[in-house]
Amino acid sequence: MSGSILYIHGFNSAPASNKATRLIQVMDQLGLSDQLRVPYLHHHPREAIGQLEQAIEELGRPLLVGSSLGGYYATHLAERHGLKALLINPAVSPHRMFDGYLGAQKNLYTDEAWELTHDHVTALAELEVAAPQDPQRFQVWLQTGDETLDYRLAQQYYRACALRIQAGGDHGFQGFAEQLPAMLSFAGIGADLYQAIDFTAL
Repeated sequence: MSGSILYIHGFNSAPASNKATRLIQVMDQLGLSDQLRVPYLHHHPREAIGQLEQAIEELGRPLLVGSSLGGYYATHLAERHGLKALLINPAVSPHRMFDGYLGAQKNLYTDEAWELTHDHVTALAELEVAAPQDPQRFQVWLQTGDETLDYRLAQQYYRACALRIQAGGDHGFQGFAEQLPAMLSFAGIGADLYQAIDFTAL
């Protein structure tokens, strides 16, 4: 489906997150809600990838928009299916960072309690792909003020892709709403559809 988007949230996040909410709002305003999927992902990577594969099947060839851990999932799926991906402060090799996080977890939005195990980490490692080399298919949006992930890891890993690096900001990506036209354009949605929307008011 041309102009469709699959939004992939991050670790312990949900469709109620700031970025997901704004994207849902805009697609709704454009009358394109049926071309958007924002699944609430299972905490286990194998389950989450299954959910995302199903959403890709429903949408056809969507733009994958992945935030944080969702950026890691999006990279894997984009390479597997030859899809376009827009990554926002993406996690690089997250399985290497989770050693200190094993044990009890709680989703920040839903309060769902779950356990992060070695099997989660193993499943994440299985999804690792070689660094993407296609600037036509991959856009990577980074903010240097990201307090959760070192943006330089993504800058290095995705160096062959189309990088957009903003000074300051944070892990949640400040000013996301104003960047939505660039995302819609990358998804193949015509500017005539959204030029009347005031993105700064979102």
